[in-house]
Amino acid sequence: MGILQELLKDIPVPKMAKVKVNFDNKKIDDLGSALFEQLQQVHIENKIQPGMEIALAVGSRGLDRLVEITAVTVKFLKDLGAKPFIVPSMGSHGGATAEGQREVLSHLGVTEDSVGCEIRSSMEVVKISELPNGLPVYVDKFASEADGIVIINRVKPHTAFRGPVESGIMKMISIGLGKQKGAEACHQMGFKYMAENVPAMAKIIMEKTPILFGVATVENAFDKVAIIDVLTPEEIINKEHELQKQAKELLPKLFFDQLDVLVIDEIGKNISGDGMDPNITGRYPTPYASGGPDVNKMVVLDVTHQSEGNANGVGTADFTTQRLVDKMDKEGTYANGLTSTVVAPTKIATTLPNDKQAIQAAIKTCNILDFRNVKLVRIKNTLVLSEIEVSEPLLEYVKQHPNMELSSDLYEITFNENGDLF
Repeated sequence: MGILQELLKDIPVPKMAKVKVNFDNKKIDDLGSALFEQLQQVHIENKIQPGMEIALAVGSRGLDRLVEITAVTVKFLKDLGAKPFIVPSMGSHGGATAEGQREVLSHLGVTEDSVGCEIRSSMEVVKISELPNGLPVYVDKFASEADGIVIINRVKPHTAFRGPVESGIMKMISIGLGKQKGAEACHQMGFKYMAENVPAMAKIIMEKTPILFGVATVENAFDKVAIIDVLTPEEIINKEHELQKQAKELLPKLFFDQLDVLVIDEIGKNISGDGMDPNITGRYPTPYASGGPDVNKMVVLDVTHQSEGNANGVGTADFTTQRLVDKMDKEGTYANGLTSTVVAPTKIATTLPNDKQAIQAAIKTCNILDFRNVKLVRIKNTLVLSEIEVSEPLLEYVKQHPNMELSSDLYEITFNENGDLF
């Protein structure tokens, strides 16, 4: 018996119970009609003149109904005689190549056929100004030459900084439209100053380029569009912070203030840019964001197939498995840290041979006197929170919470002969 196995062999794994978690499920069913109604406002229509070439900034995150939103916007512009085209607006994603960014859009379903207009993909940018602190401000070259620019993005909390404006239309303008150079410039001074630099860059770009409007969505806890709004540049400056507040209210969450152990079955770039959403786990890659539960020890067991080996976020956990590490593409993972300048999430957490020992290691080190009283929660990933598992010490809390209800009795967790969860 190895030393790790000897140290962990007597650590009890608790019985668990399934819990149904209830979130606000309001959503817009007829999204196309809702968007078209917003677009047909007189002050929006008056911005479009026949023959205008208009660049639509479309990004790389998995927005709900992105293809439909883009196609409706394209049709609206065409009906008014404009000539819309798409510019991929995703910073350094897609390997920071023109073809890579076109492929990212294709993976999201956005193609020239699906949305009804040309895609012009290039990493070439033009420098249009500098911030007072010396940071350069860049814009995609195709967009800079257009007669108008339209921004499409979801508004949501950022995972590494806090401010009135976080992830949304302004961030798409400053970082997405800036391509790799813009992303690098905005990250240059670190996330400590991101809440200042993102809106400052966006305001300069809105002053110096013909941005017509932004199409902003806010999604509910099930990643469905709950709010859609069309904002002029003035409204982006004055209203985006309100959408940010609404996004935080609708965000799914773990309704616990403190946990001894959080077990996450899988992380991945298809789940969050951070592998797992820190707004859910309470573990952030920088000290400039906060919120969520206080988790003593966190375990991640696997990385999704869709993440293609990018295990960014594994370093935010305390323990992981050899299975995850074997799947890890270190070069791709480390590239994440080099671009964002945040490298703690790309480190490899303490690695155990299997799921059981990783969970036992977290319990052993979670600083409680009686391991049988461990407050442990297990989730599939940070996108799937409507059903979770909790250990026995949390049952009374669950029974009294308005957003949670027990959906099973307590049961033993079962492991296969290799010590991995079934």
